[in-house]
Amino acid sequence: METQELHRGRLIDHIQLVVADLGACRRFYEGILRELHIPIGGTAEDYFWVDELFVSSAQSKAAQGQLTGRHHIAFQARNRAMVDAFYKAGLDSGFRDNGAPGERPYHPGYYAAFLLDPAGNNIEAVFHGEAERSAPSVKITF
Repeated sequence: METQELHRGRLIDHIQLVVADLGACRRFYEGILRELHIPIGGTAEDYFWVDELFVSSAQSKAAQGQLTGRHHIAFQARNRAMVDAFYKAGLDSGFRDNGAPGERPYHPGYYAAFLLDPAGNNIEAVFHGEAERSAPSVKITF
């Protein structure tokens, strides 16, 4: 088995979305995540993954034939320009708006945009304002 590298450090270990149109979802996530500088981790016939997010068809063994419901997932952006680029990439690719880029009342400096993926999931890019991280992530190699 080849060495794999993961980056962790938050509450959620992973999320799986089971979708009816895997190809459309792959195009959506590839386009928006490119703008956030987040690479697709891997792909197969019935799934793809991006860091802690796994998206699969109902035919995937892990899906057990069931589609997941509507979810809200927020990706961290490094700045406001990344939030804007995420939103523009989604709209330019024909995906649906669910909230234009702008400040939100959740806390001072909260800047976000929202798109609906092809499965109806509410996908957000958020920049929390200027802050300093102690590390970009926790690196796990196995």
